[in-house]
Amino acid sequence: MDFTIHHTTWPLAKPFSISRGTRTVAEVLVAEIRDGDVVGHGECVPYARYGESLDSVTAQMESVRPAILAGLDTDGLQSALPAGAARNALDCALWDLAAKRAGKRIWELMGLDAPQPVTTAYTISLDTPDAMQANAASNRDRPLMKLKLTGEGDLDRVAAVREAAPESDLIVDANEGWTPEMVEPFSQKLAELGVKMIEQPLPAGNDSALADLAHPVPICADEAAHTRDGLSDLVGRYDIVNIKLDKTGGVTEALALRAAIKDAGLDAMVGCMIGSSLSMAPATLVAQGCRFVDLDGPLLLKQDHQPGLNYQGSIVHPPERALWG
Repeated sequence: MDFTIHHTTWPLAKPFSISRGTRTVAEVLVAEIRDGDVVGHGECVPYARYGESLDSVTAQMESVRPAILAGLDTDGLQSALPAGAARNALDCALWDLAAKRAGKRIWELMGLDAPQPVTTAYTISLDTPDAMQANAASNRDRPLMKLKLTGEGDLDRVAAVREAAPESDLIVDANEGWTPEMVEPFSQKLAELGVKMIEQPLPAGNDSALADLAHPVPICADEAAHTRDGLSDLVGRYDIVNIKLDKTGGVTEALALRAAIKDAGLDAMVGCMIGSSLSMAPATLVAQGCRFVDLDGPLLLKQDHQPGLNYQGSIVHPPERALWG
């Protein structure tokens, strides 16, 4: 057995902005677990919003190196590390390794149906209404667009995009940038503009007001939702929960969370940080049956893995064996 961690920087095709700032590159860590000639890979994206950095996530992975070399499996990993980016990379690498050892596809090992292609949202970065309109116009043939918002000026941004892409379904993501006073009037206007979902309008931990605010557009939890722990607190505040593997700590918990969301009477969405096809590949399993899918990370990069995921417009296909699983 051998275990290595690689830091990779993926330049973005153009700067990408949300309410918390702008990025020009995606910084990822790749876990590589080798057993003889068989190698499993998993990628994660450390996220400062959750107190993570490249160094802290690397240290977390290094802390379980002896256990990995001694044969730690995905079940044992769930208690060895907390949910987060480090556990995600290792969980996905261990599943990839297990599939390659067995000579089977990952869904066969998991007892799942073979995944089918899904339609992903395409994200329009936060900008001025005119700039977002121009971006939307060049992508007007995409069936689903996700607009990054921030608060003031958001209704103008959405109206501008709607004018540019009248046939596209729209979902919006405030990334915790609204105040409670914005929710009801913004939701009403966004409903009139045909918006299908509002993602995380209020800060996580300060979102109790959502239980008492009228919102004709369904509201989705993102920063407020990580694993099955705490899911019950979201009922009554949110209608949808966004599952991201870098929050759940891997595909193992992500699949369990998807089932728990359904049991709680909520809808599921699968999302991503900005990473390569190796980050998105495990999430295509979780995407099956979700109300919304947002796995467009590789579409925002200048280049990607070869082979990467197969995107045909906004249709993303399950991974080939050479990539993952």
